[in-house]
Amino acid sequence: LLIVVSKSAFSQELTPRAYWPTPQGTKFLVLGSSYSTGDIVTDPSLPLVGVESRILTGVIGYQQTFSVAGRTATAEIQLPYVDGTTEGEYRGQPASRNISGVGDFMASLSVNLMGAPAMTAAEFQEFLQDPKPIIAASLKLVVPTGEYEADRLINVGTNRWATKLKLAYLQPIKEKWVVEMGAGVWFFEDNDEFLGMTREQEPLTAVDVSMVRRIKPGFWASIDANYYFGGRTTVDDVRGADFQRNSRLGFSVGYPIKPRHSIKLGFSSGVVTESGGKYNTSILTYVYRLNE
Repeated sequence: LLIVVSKSAFSQELTPRAYWPTPQGTKFLVLGSSYSTGDIVTDPSLPLVGVESRILTGVIGYQQTFSVAGRTATAEIQLPYVDGTTEGEYRGQPASRNISGVGDFMASLSVNLMGAPAMTAAEFQEFLQDPKPIIAASLKLVVPTGEYEADRLINVGTNRWATKLKLAYLQPIKEKWVVEMGAGVWFFEDNDEFLGMTREQEPLTAVDVSMVRRIKPGFWASIDANYYFGGRTTVDDVRGADFQRNSRLGFSVGYPIKPRHSIKLGFSSGVVTESGGKYNTSILTYVYRLNE
């Protein structure tokens, strides 16, 4: 299983095992944190250069697996709290701010279209012995509930809706290895309260791949990489020179500490950063299964 600590970095996220099925009716409570340093801001489309940030994000979330037309489906909600410091330049002038507050609410729905029907706990154990290729689709929605001040460049919230559509393919290799591949696109609403102007952002496309090793039930490790491009911004009809062609590389480890308790550790870093995105992120997530 995987619960992802979502950040406002949108397509920069690495999400191994996000589509791996669990038995129908499984419920999880999630507590997570991530710490990022480098060229990162809470809204990565901000027109800042020379950025140096230290951002700590805590997340509380809930996830449940259920059946949709006989297929495994998962719904998840998350609410982050952000605390950090950002320094950079905006139009040649220094810009900095200490931020702290509740971030944007996130909700997602994923459905396994092929290879993972809705399963009981016994059927899931049979699936683990002979896993099949999986095709899945997901929808993520970011709601602009975070704290936002229209006269400030750097904020906790983004003051705009965002939606991501993604298609994923999982290919088991023998019994213990799984190759996961995905492609998705972010779409962004305009921010009409950006320093008295309107800021738009073009769609942002991301592809990712993970090589996952299942070591024993609940214990797994992965190497993860992605590449994302697009996302150019426009402020009051002036196009920015911020078309992104970036890539990140990382690893993740999930480990069960008790029958209903597990943790996930992760680390990622920017390896190709044409426009922003050169930062390091460490993640720690605690997951509690609410039902037997």
